[in-house]
Amino acid sequence: MNVTERIEELTRRLADLEATHLEVIDESHLHAGHAGAKGGASHFKLIISSPKFTGLTTLARHRLVYDRVTDLMPHPIHALSIQASTNS
Repeated sequence: MNVTERIEELTRRLADLEATHLEVIDESHLHAGHAGAKGGASHFKLIISSPKFTGLTTLARHRLVYDRVTDLMPHPIHALSIQASTNS
């Protein structure tokens, strides 16, 4: 699975969160030489806004995201930085 396919898969899996804003940014180049990057796994930054996050703590918002992608970690995704909000 290449980087584009990984981004498409993340986007597909997060679709049920009904995001009003979604950005998946490949930050793998910032982690060159890192142990997780050696096997070809990606590092992504996820910026997501969803009305489904309303009333949830940051931890609960992150759990909603991780619940949908946990089987992709640690490969093909080594790390996922999440910024989750209720507004775009």
